[in-house]
Amino acid sequence: MDADKLKAVSLFADMSPDERRKVAQWADEIDVDEGRELIRQHGLGHEFFAILDGTASVTDGDKPLAELGPGDFFGEVALLESERRTANVTSTSPMKLVVMSRSDFLAMSKSMPDTAAKLRATIAGRLSANR
Repeated sequence: MDADKLKAVSLFADMSPDERRKVAQWADEIDVDEGRELIRQHGLGHEFFAILDGTASVTDGDKPLAELGPGDFFGEVALLESERRTANVTSTSPMKLVVMSRSDFLAMSKSMPDTAAKLRATIAGRLSANR
C-alpha cells in the first residue's frame, strides 16, 4: 500500500515518513461498496480498519452511535485483544480502507517494536477515553 496515504489517518499522522513506509508493508488497501457490513457486533475481531475515503455508520443494534469519515479508524481493539466487537459498522458510501489483520500487527510488532508501542499507546488512550 502507498505509505503516503497513511498520513491522512489520525493514528498514523504523527509517525515519521520512514515509520509510515514500514507500517504500509503490513497493511492492505481495499475498496468497499456502499451498504457493506464491515464489523458485526458481538463477532470476533481479527482486523483493524482506517478510512481513506468514504463514510460509515456505527450502531449498537439499531441505535446510531457515530458517523465515520476519512481519517477515522475502527476495530482497533482487535489489534490488542481477542474481544468480541462492541458495535456494528456499515459503509454508507463507497469506501477506500486501510486494513491490517491482527496477525500482521503482531508480526509488525516484532519487526518494529518502537512503532508498535506508539500505536498501542494511542489505541489504549482512545479506549480509556471511550470507557
